Amino acid sequence: MQSMSSNSSSRCIALLWLLLPPTLIALGLTIFTQSFFLSRTSFDHRSSCAPGAAGNLLKAALDLNDDEIRFLRKNRWLSDYLRHSDHHNVTERNDGCWAPRKVDSMAIIVVDALRFDFARDHLPLSVGSRLFPDNNGQNKTSRGFSKLYQFVADPPTVTMQRLKGLTTGGLPTFADITGSFGGASIEEDSWVEQLKNSPWEQRMMHNNYHKPQIAFVGDDTWIDLFPTQFDDAHPYPSFNTRDLDTVDNGCLLHLPRLLDRLAGLKTNNDPTTKVPPFELMVSHFLGVDHVGHTYGPNNPHMEKKLHQMDNMLSNTLDRIDNAPDKSCIVAFVLGDHGMTEDGNHGGGTSEEVNAGLFVHFSPGCNAREGYDQRIDGREIGSESTQAFDSIHQIDLVPTISLLLGLPIPYANIGGLVTAILPTPYGENEEMDTSSSTPYIATALALNAAQVWTYLHTYSQTSRDLPRERLLELKELLNSASTLYRGAIIQSQKELQDNTYHDSTEFRQACGLFKIFLAESTDLGKQVWTQFNENGMMIGICTLFLAWVLANPLWKKDVRKQIGMILCWFGTNNRIAMNGASEDQFASSLQSFRLLEVAASFICMIFYSGVLTFGNSYIEHEREIVTFFLAILCLLVFRRWNYESNRNATTTAVSAYLPLVVISCSRIHDVFVTGHGLDPSIRLHASHNALVFLPALTVLLALRFRWFELTHALSVSKFIDILTTVCLGCSWWEKRTRDHSRNGHEFAQASMIFVMIGVMHAVYCTGSELTSRVNESRVQRSWKLLCHSRLVLFRVMLFLVIVTGPSTACTAVIVLVQCAALSQMMMQSKAHAEIDAPVMAAMWRLLIRQIFFATNHHCSFNRLHFTAAFVATDTFQFHIAGFSLFMNTFGWELLGTLLLLLTSRFTTNFTTADSKDGHSRVWDWFCFYQCTETLTSCISVSAMKRHLMVWAVFAPRFMFAAIFTGMGLMFWFIDALLLFTQNGYSKPKDMGKEGRDK
Repeated sequence: MQSMSSNSSSRCIALLWLLLPPTLIALGLTIFTQSFFLSRTSFDHRSSCAPGAAGNLLKAALDLNDDEIRFLRKNRWLSDYLRHSDHHNVTERNDGCWAPRKVDSMAIIVVDALRFDFARDHLPLSVGSRLFPDNNGQNKTSRGFSKLYQFVADPPTVTMQRLKGLTTGGLPTFADITGSFGGASIEEDSWVEQLKNSPWEQRMMHNNYHKPQIAFVGDDTWIDLFPTQFDDAHPYPSFNTRDLDTVDNGCLLHLPRLLDRLAGLKTNNDPTTKVPPFELMVSHFLGVDHVGHTYGPNNPHMEKKLHQMDNMLSNTLDRIDNAPDKSCIVAFVLGDHGMTEDGNHGGGTSEEVNAGLFVHFSPGCNAREGYDQRIDGREIGSESTQAFDSIHQIDLVPTISLLLGLPIPYANIGGLVTAILPTPYGENEEMDTSSSTPYIATALALNAAQVWTYLHTYSQTSRDLPRERLLELKELLNSASTLYRGAIIQSQKELQDNTYHDSTEFRQACGLFKIFLAESTDLGKQVWTQFNENGMMIGICTLFLAWVLANPLWKKDVRKQIGMILCWFGTNNRIAMNGASEDQFASSLQSFRLLEVAASFICMIFYSGVLTFGNSYIEHEREIVTFFLAILCLLVFRRWNYESNRNATTTAVSAYLPLVVISCSRIHDVFVTGHGLDPSIRLHASHNALVFLPALTVLLALRFRWFELTHALSVSKFIDILTTVCLGCSWWEKRTRDHSRNGHEFAQASMIFVMIGVMHAVYCTGSELTSRVNESRVQRSWKLLCHSRLVLFRVMLFLVIVTGPSTACTAVIVLVQCAALSQMMMQSKAHAEIDAPVMAAMWRLLIRQIFFATNHHCSFNRLHFTAAFVATDTFQFHIAGFSLFMNTFGWELLGTLLLLLTSRFTTNFTTADSKDGHSRVWDWFCFYQCTETLTSCISVSAMKRHLMVWAVFAPRFMFAAIFTGMGLMFWFIDALLLFTQNGYSKPKDMGKEGRDK
């Protein structure tokens, strides 16, 4: 009884010891991730449109007194008073919640992924003809005022996050990028919600007693964010990047009708009409973005799509130009982000963040050329001038709010763009700067007061805002407030005939307010993500403990093997000088092995450690991986070639296996391109039927040769034949010019056959495990390995389906490389064996090289969103998410599982001396991944204030965490299987050692 209890206790301890390292890794990674990706604190506060709200805000934040507030209201620089019920006395008054409303209506046209150079160079009919009317033979006086700006987005450059910033004025955190795949409504204050809920009597314009409505057409992301705010909404599904026209055609269908009802443009402005006009119209076109994802920005499809957008914009702006003289309508044509040269986005490169913003006012707004140079901060200095010149996307939020007479959203940290505020003109057609300058100063004061109120409230609930920076901002705000109050007092003294001088104090106050707003935005960008320093440190310490425990050097057989290699290094010179020929030969081979081990350690230290600290290294990770893999393979080839020339212990064919791995990698990088792109793109040779059909044929031949125990035609083979035939037909149809033939039916059929094949192979594997047939352990292990590899082959077929025709060649090359590495791993003759650290490094580098070779990278702008639509045009969240996940991480999953199976099963049919080495390959592989996870956490902790943290380091960390998560899953399974199969027993060498004693 006592012996049984002791044995049970030992088994429990053994199980805990096996599971301790992966458990600590999972725990440490979870703690660190939650500490690093904390979302900012959001508030349910709303800016008020109640009478007196703006005055109270200025009094609380800028210390203005009641007399100064009354003076601002009297001269209509503030409009937060209750509108008089006798409309005959206020016919010409343009009221607003905080400041006087400037426009009758607004049209926001979002051209998704409209890069700045697209707007500048590729829209000649709409943008070009208005920026340079003389060059296009246009009558400049018959058109309104236009201006093109570089519109800077903040990463992550994903549509949902950019729309959140464009409507709330906040900076969505990097972790919020996951919302782009599911959708979640905005809970914070926004100008869309203010427009819906603000009292119309506070913003009434031109005696229109019917509250206008809000209209929308286009990308359904807007409806995800604002499900109830739009009165007239026509959303279209947005996720299918291969659908270039559905959303755009829907917008073109509804746009004329929505324009007809735009306030100020509406032909029937009779207040008694029962159909209310629109004061805001949002239209979101997606074609440019989808062409970029599918074909890239330099494809003829992009030229065609931009031409379509140019015609649409030209017609829309012409309608606005024909508005009545007393109507002021503004149109914003903008891109939510840009795109890279391969058509993707999500990161923080200049091509992704520099979008275009084209602003166009109708003639009734009285905007003229040069009006935007009135106030540019030159009175303060270059710092203020730069603040006026820079336009970030969140800066549009307070601008839109004041143009429509709305309160600025509570959590906004953007700064007002004064250049977009129309300037009233006097009777002599001259700019009335004497009244516009105080108005702009008041608008900036309201903006600064709102931002300070938000920052002050935020600092009360979080300690992440540095106290020193807040004090600096407060001092800057006080300086601006002092100048502003002085300017008000000066205007009161110089009041003559209702004319107010454009004083230097007002302009200086504008400059300081603008600097304050720019500094506040910078502060928000620096500390928006709340880093839990203590939690991050606890996570790193936990990972470090797991890293120590996972080190294979704790195992005696590993220490013995490494020690033997090192011992040879100390005797090399002595043997080389006076030893026998055979001793010199053995010494040379051991020197080669020592060099291989040292090189593998150096490569893994650099790749798993040093690389994570350099953004340039991360950006060139693909080249580094390929180089390191080539180095290790060449070192192994050098030893095997030397040995085969001496005594033919290693056959000539086996000696060249390392060169096969290198050659395949190079061939793949040079000749196989176009992964994740539409098969109809004919720029890539691997998309040609003359390439992918033979590749599928070779793939089938390899499957019959390497993945079957019998050569007879079976149901299993027939399933794979049907899968590849349907897949080839699907790609053939997708390459046709007839867009109605999209190949979805064949793709669906191939997926169904793959699923049937996977289930069949899993069933065969399970049957083999439960079989009671009397056969040797070697035969049983070989059958299990074959069945397991067949499961992996069919999973690889699914990856081929969701990645595209280029992957047919990729699959063939990957099979050859994996077969070569497996054969190299099974070499157990004398000096031909490869040490476990070297073998693990080669497997790790090959798996990661396949990830990069399939046009992936550790950044979100390289995700193949087309994987979600290989078999359907309809977006289904779970199916699309699974397809995208497998497209991105499937090769890592397959390679890791193949290595685990190979390292465990081959121990049953190799020599006794090689068993421990083969089993230790998996241990070293896990140790390398643990090292990468630990150093990635350390690097993002050290670089958390780095300029490229969200563009480079954070995505690299997230991908490393996902890679580790998949490895941990197999690590747990392997530990449990080892325990259940073998129980707890001491290693054989230790048992033998004990008996000898």
